[in-house]
Amino acid sequence: MPSNEQRREAAKRKLERQLVRRAQRARRRRITSISVTAVVVVLVAGGVWWLVTSPGASSDAAAASTTPTPTSSTPITIPTALAPAPKRPTPLAATVNCTYTKDGDAAKANNLPNGSNISTQGTVTVTLKTNDGDIPLTLDRSLAPCAVNSFLSLSGQGYYDNTSCHRLSTSGLQMLQCGDPKGDGTGGPGYKFDDEVWDSIKYGRGYLAMANSGPNTNGSQFFLVYGDAQLDPSYTVFGTISDAGLKVIDDIAKAGDDGAYDSSAGGGHPNKKVTITKAQVAA
Repeated sequence: MPSNEQRREAAKRKLERQLVRRAQRARRRRITSISVTAVVVVLVAGGVWWLVTSPGASSDAAAASTTPTPTSSTPITIPTALAPAPKRPTPLAATVNCTYTKDGDAAKANNLPNGSNISTQGTVTVTLKTNDGDIPLTLDRSLAPCAVNSFLSLSGQGYYDNTSCHRLSTSGLQMLQCGDPKGDGTGGPGYKFDDEVWDSIKYGRGYLAMANSGPNTNGSQFFLVYGDAQLDPSYTVFGTISDAGLKVIDDIAKAGDDGAYDSSAGGGHPNKKVTITKAQVAA
């Protein structure tokens, strides 16, 4: 019969094996999201919760959680002033080459974008048609030509059609995150591409940016900033949101979120469900 000491040692080894398996499972989960600059490390019952950045990453340690109850909080404060229009300190060359690298399985079938001789000139209007109203966007090639090229490619293939905006954050970072056909923050297009950022960028109301799960991991997920956004310059800004679109997002934000991601990236599923029925590229 084993002694008390032997039983304690066996229990300790079992716990260590469980912790290793949990860490391995966590590393295998790719979650995309956006997190505020200050990251809080929470110790729970002697175990360390594994958190990812963004942003995309994300999301979504809530993917395996139970269905949360919608939270009832005090009304949020949303800034009304637009952030200054984003502009690169140094213009890019007239054309660039973009590298899109295969990365895991696509959440929805699509073809890899062409990356050769991509223009850095001009803008394109894309309207996110949603069940809550239209959200017109202006994509600016001079800011991030590879992100714009990817977004237009996916939009043209119907990748964003009938997908949800799975994450809303209303405090610290005020944004709505979309672009994952899986709807839980773990899905992408099956490829990734590099960041297109600069050190002096400041995020704010009206910005459209790529979510990510770390440096140079851009895919299909993006976020729409409707208020405060104290972020490191790690997220590719590739356009802006129209006034009409911001009004739609403001209404979604005022309805709040269910707090599903409070323990990880922050925020939760929007209480007011958001479905992109079509991402319509202007002719």
